[in-house]
Amino acid sequence: MRTVAILLFNEIEVLDFAGPFEVFGVAGKVSGNPHFQVFTVAERGPVYARNGLCITPTYLLNDHPKADIIVIPGGGGYHTDGTPFGSRREVNNEPLLAWIRRSAETAELVLSVCTGALLLAKAGLLDSLSATTHYMAIDSLSQLAPNTTVLPTERYVDNGKIITSAGISAGIDMSLYTVGKLLGKAVADETARYMQYDYWTL
Repeated sequence: MRTVAILLFNEIEVLDFAGPFEVFGVAGKVSGNPHFQVFTVAERGPVYARNGLCITPTYLLNDHPKADIIVIPGGGGYHTDGTPFGSRREVNNEPLLAWIRRSAETAELVLSVCTGALLLAKAGLLDSLSATTHYMAIDSLSQLAPNTTVLPTERYVDNGKIITSAGISAGIDMSLYTVGKLLGKAVADETARYMQYDYWTL
């Protein structure tokens, strides 16, 4: 059974983390053979997501099981006074970036959802790769990762170890794609069917 660590931070987009959590959490449930152990990780808790949802992370950054897969969600923007929040703020959070780099070294796969790609870019993990993100963050990704080929129209982009997705709901499609990549299309289709989710196929 693979372990999946989903990063949390304040002002995170709810579906960015909850969508992948659901996909990996229910994969294999119908057959009675769960394939993933999913947990959340944060610098500190509680975490306040967008629209006030309060979440208690399962573990903190320096105290969690080894993760075979890490998921870096997004969410965030700028206040009216220009100060960043969410992922836009976390791109300057060196302890969090150090955790991403450290975890990526030993993970089998590294996934990002939406503006989580900005965190991968700032951590230096997208250099010379292709990537996508939320359509409103394409320019930001290009600025943070000038050596990355940004593909704004792709639902998700697979570089082998690193997979990025477009905005919010695209994280569900990317996660189902990842289940198929690891376990076969039949398991991915069974998971989507259990969720009653019609997912994109590329």
